[in-house]
Amino acid sequence: MIKVGIIGGSGLDDPDILKDAKEVAVETPYGAPTSVLTCGAIEGIDVVIIARHGKDHSIYPTKVNFRANIWALKEQGCTHILAATAVGSLREEIAPGHLVFPNQFIDHTKKRQATFFDEDVVVHTSMADPFCQNLIDVLSSTAQELDMTFHRDKTVITIEGPRFSTRAESHMFRGWNADVINMSTVPEVCLAREKKIHYAAVAMSTDYDCWHEEEEPVTWEMIKKTMGQNSDNVIRLFINAILKIKEYEDICVQ
Repeated sequence: MIKVGIIGGSGLDDPDILKDAKEVAVETPYGAPTSVLTCGAIEGIDVVIIARHGKDHSIYPTKVNFRANIWALKEQGCTHILAATAVGSLREEIAPGHLVFPNQFIDHTKKRQATFFDEDVVVHTSMADPFCQNLIDVLSSTAQELDMTFHRDKTVITIEGPRFSTRAESHMFRGWNADVINMSTVPEVCLAREKKIHYAAVAMSTDYDCWHEEEEPVTWEMIKKTMGQNSDNVIRLFINAILKIKEYEDICVQ
């Protein structure tokens, strides 16, 4: 049975989107998730939403309780996760406002709990292909149908934050063949894979980080402005993609 978890926010818990929406507070062995769960349905498909940084965006990246969030979605029966995230572009062709569906990540975090297997038993999880390719296919075909500009099969680098990169770091990340940069995909994708949940990131390019000397260096205000202008597109993409996920139930096997 398909059940889709959405990690993000930006109006995605609007009651007009979810039928019979209700809020559920849960606890996990890792503490409380970063928000209550908003549970409902889209065209008969059960959906559970978590606001990664809290409903009021008050939780900075390293303090996000990633383990509690993923645990809560698994306990609610989620089989798939669509995770919204803002990213800075490290490539000229990925302009602000474009969508990106990465298939690889580089972990440049330093302080985060990145596994459920830190006691009693050691489990080595394959991370060669961390994102669900079938979900990337669904998102790509949906974005194409909706006439949205997108880039697929790119590499996202996750930094610790909350500060942004220096120019030297930004150029270094470009040299590492990273395409976009954010502060949230790792360890979220790793934990989802440990729990055998199909995971894909829906990344919105909001800026050119600071490597692009003809553009202003990224600011939080810049990110909020671009996200606000494009949040309706992300919501449309989610709704239409979720309707397609059911069709992939038999082939979405990791």
